[in-house]
Amino acid sequence: MNLLLIGVLVALCTLFFFEMKHSLHRSSVTNELINEYAGELTGPKRQELIARIYAYCARDRKLKKIINKYQATEEDFMKAYKKLFREADMVKGRRYVPISSFFYVYTLEHILAHPEEDSRKLAMKCLNFFHF
Repeated sequence: MNLLLIGVLVALCTLFFFEMKHSLHRSSVTNELINEYAGELTGPKRQELIARIYAYCARDRKLKKIINKYQATEEDFMKAYKKLFREADMVKGRRYVPISSFFYVYTLEHILAHPEEDSRKLAMKCLNFFHF
């Protein structure tokens, strides 16, 4: 009984460690992009930003499942970014809605599941997720 309990405890600690590592890495990447690109809507920097967001999401073990599910492209990300930028161009803490929204399972799923959603409604969903 004690051995089973120790095994479960070790498994939970290992899971917690890897989830925290994943979360810290995601936060680091998101913060780097916010510091570099917040407020960018035009020009080649915007395209570079979307390419970097898409590349991260395509590599992430959780987010790539959503990209594959909806067969999302960089163009889909660009359309959503423009909508979010238009309605929610704001930074609060370490979150900037037009960038941060792509890095969380819930918001990315919503963005890609509702590509024709009104800009304001999409922004409100993401804002509510981040408790703005």
